[in-house]
Amino acid sequence: MRVQESYPVDVDAIRADFPILQRKVGGDISTPGEHDDDDTPLVYLDNAATSHTPEQVVDAIVDYYHGYNSNVHRGIHHLSQEASVAYENAHDRVAEFIGASGGREEVVFTKNTTESMNLVAYAWGLDELGPGDSVVMTEMEHHASLVTWQQIAKKTGAEVRYIRVDDDGRLDMEHAKELIDDSTKMVSVVHVSNTLGTVNPVSELAEMAHEVGAYAFVDGAQSAPTRPVDVEAIDADFFAFSGHKMCGPTGIGALYGKRDILDEMQPYLYGGEMIRSVTYEDSTWEDLPWKFEAGTPPIAQGVGFAAAVDYLDDIGMENVQAHEELLAEYAYDRLSEFDDIEIYGPPGDDRGGLVAFNLDSVHAHDLSSILNEQGVAIRAGDHCTQPLHDKLGVAASTRASFYIYNTRAEIDALVDGIDAARELFA
Repeated sequence: MRVQESYPVDVDAIRADFPILQRKVGGDISTPGEHDDDDTPLVYLDNAATSHTPEQVVDAIVDYYHGYNSNVHRGIHHLSQEASVAYENAHDRVAEFIGASGGREEVVFTKNTTESMNLVAYAWGLDELGPGDSVVMTEMEHHASLVTWQQIAKKTGAEVRYIRVDDDGRLDMEHAKELIDDSTKMVSVVHVSNTLGTVNPVSELAEMAHEVGAYAFVDGAQSAPTRPVDVEAIDADFFAFSGHKMCGPTGIGALYGKRDILDEMQPYLYGGEMIRSVTYEDSTWEDLPWKFEAGTPPIAQGVGFAAAVDYLDDIGMENVQAHEELLAEYAYDRLSEFDDIEIYGPPGDDRGGLVAFNLDSVHAHDLSSILNEQGVAIRAGDHCTQPLHDKLGVAASTRASFYIYNTRAEIDALVDGIDAARELFA
């Protein structure tokens, strides 16, 4: 495969927005923030876990704290009104980003994708699932989905079924047709696998779910940051993603839900902000999305989330996707040069922006440690997909994941680090 010579984005200009990419690593980690002893340039290839945050997003958060920091929906004073408008507009902006025409009423802010999963599982699943019902997932699900529905099934007596992953790292769609039947109430699938890099046919799976009267929940933690997403084109009933994987702050994610479904669901958490009226005998709930956002919400994070969406839209999500795919193909090709490296998942020209692999006779954690000494930050472990790793027959894997600020030269640095490990363990 030939990778194009130019980048689809201005990488140098983008990298200038991320000061952390200019730092060096290797010093004393007991004093975070002090880098005087650091001497190795950082090569950050752990973006599937958390991306970095550009100055524009940090500035938006600082502007909130310096200019209109206040609680929302509770004060008549000027600062509270400004904060309320900014927080509400953030919902609208995120809704626009994923193609949710219902605006803020279809976007609930949560802490992360995991909380979004739990919100639906508890607010919908506990009421709607029972013995004889099934939830269909895939063998490549993240623990955020797998564990959540597994535990809800235990509480309700429902059955959990898993669509097989074939030898190429793709879903066996014939098996999916067998599993999704009249007993199925929810089909919960990952859009882009955080281990295999597989891009799943979520629209087709949503159609299969709807044909039997089931809902479709798409885990978009790895797709919303990396490619254009239109939840209405997918026809997802629910779609979850996190801000910290897409240039935003930690501590905030979003749950998209079709309005009519969210309207019928009862709240998952109770307290202030989510109530309309309270007596000693009973309570009634606020309108969407506030009935699902109990307590003081993540206001600063919401402002930062909206700024991150603006930043990505300015680059263009088609360009983000093209850049990620270019780097994934280049990394796959470089790693494929070596007979002692096993790569998991589809070919390099048919995957999301990550590559998980193992080097013969070197444990993933050992390889990660050696790469760290070279300044290369990757992820080692089961990536919250332990059952998938069991299926692959490995305890752990090494994962390099890419984003808009990464370069081919950084992938070359990864390969050089692997060479150093190979020599050390020879």
